[in-house]
Amino acid sequence: MEKVREILREGRRVAKEDPRRVVHSFKVGLVLALVSSFYYYQPLYDSFGVNAMWAVMTVVVVFEFSVGATLGKGLNRVAATLFAGALGIGAHHLASFSGTTGEPILLAIFVFIQAALSTFVRFFPRVKARYDYSLLIFILTFALISVSGFREEQVLMLTHKRISTVIIGGLSCVLISIFVCPVWAGQDLHFLIASNIEELSFFLLDFGDKYCETVEDSDTKEVDKRKKDFGNYNSVLNSKSNEESLANFAKWEPGHGRFRFRHPWKQYLAIGGLIRQCAYRIDALNSYLNAEIQVSIGIKKKLEEPLRRMSSELGKAMKEMSISLKKMIKPSSSDLHLQNAQSTCKALTNLLKSGILKEVDPLELISLLTAISLLIDIINLTQKILESLHELASASRFKNKIEPPKPNAKSIVCGRSTKCHDDHVVTIVQDDGYNDVTSKNDNRSNEVSSHEKHEDCVHEKHEDGDTHVHSSCDSYGQTSIRVVVGCIDIRIP
Repeated sequence: MEKVREILREGRRVAKEDPRRVVHSFKVGLVLALVSSFYYYQPLYDSFGVNAMWAVMTVVVVFEFSVGATLGKGLNRVAATLFAGALGIGAHHLASFSGTTGEPILLAIFVFIQAALSTFVRFFPRVKARYDYSLLIFILTFALISVSGFREEQVLMLTHKRISTVIIGGLSCVLISIFVCPVWAGQDLHFLIASNIEELSFFLLDFGDKYCETVEDSDTKEVDKRKKDFGNYNSVLNSKSNEESLANFAKWEPGHGRFRFRHPWKQYLAIGGLIRQCAYRIDALNSYLNAEIQVSIGIKKKLEEPLRRMSSELGKAMKEMSISLKKMIKPSSSDLHLQNAQSTCKALTNLLKSGILKEVDPLELISLLTAISLLIDIINLTQKILESLHELASASRFKNKIEPPKPNAKSIVCGRSTKCHDDHVVTIVQDDGYNDVTSKNDNRSNEVSSHEKHEDCVHEKHEDGDTHVHSSCDSYGQTSIRVVVGCIDIRIP
């Protein structure tokens, strides 16, 4: 009973992690029940006989979890069977010319040659990765047809029955896989890449706070414990084989949803490779959170603001890339976050050149500069990931991000509505995250209560009495707002 309970617990766990696995098990049972009718239904058994077992064997070895894997294995299985069957018939025909004495010797020689060549070819890495299963089927089919054909007078009929049952079994697998709760490898690859980008964004969003965190001595153990749990990105480091297999299976799949038949799956592999390179830098960066040599709190305080902002902007850029990839829309705001990270990096470089670290301990200096260097590498890799994502969006025809225009939240208070000949202009300019406000006031006072930025380029005009609001957008997606109330002219870029 304990074994039964353990099996039930394991089944419940698997079903909770991915319910599609439970559905897949029922699909396999359904296909096996269908092809087993070759044995149970007498007319079918009279037509195929014991060769009906080939249909059952085909289902067992062909039916896979995803549609692409099933299609790939099914087509390879049929192709290998047809090719091996043709060669087996040819070998049997040639051996028959030597008479009853030489025929078994020649058949044995043919089987030896094809088995040796096929096995040797399997040692080539690319061939083994793609056609290992097909070569095994080829060896099995050729040998069985050659050996069986020596004792069978109607070798053509034997070959026809075996190939027919193989095709029927493979076709049953493909139809059930496509039309009954299909699992698409391409869709899994798409969301895997998006999920990997999101995992890196979680680390980068919190790294600045974790690295610059200052605590009392009594709380050091608690902070170290939180830092050790800061490694959810590890799944990205080992995702290469999974991505390659999913991309290989996705090539076999027909068009489904927004994924066309010739979808650029290779571009996903290129993005995945850049993501792993970025994950390796992040793994090295994570080691400095728990390193024995820690930078002093005073030095961290001096560089806290740019480090936090650079890490945060990188995390936001990757978060936006992950969202845009999941929704299959072109990334827009990621460019702005990446530009902010690059500008902060330049400001940090200038700060380091100013000689702020002259009296720092050499070991602490090495640790600090290495961490900063890794962050700069991550910025460069993020730029490459974004460029590759733009290429994928263009090749896959991702939609543009469309959002309804949002009204600007602002209130302007003017003392009285009278005419005047002087203007009041307030200009707010954002430069590297810091706002400079310049005000020129002659005879009027005003108050701007709030200002809301637009992410997209929206041009709108509102008129209400003497109040006029104009908004525009430059090429970088920054909104400029001009408000005119009577004699007051306010520009907010």
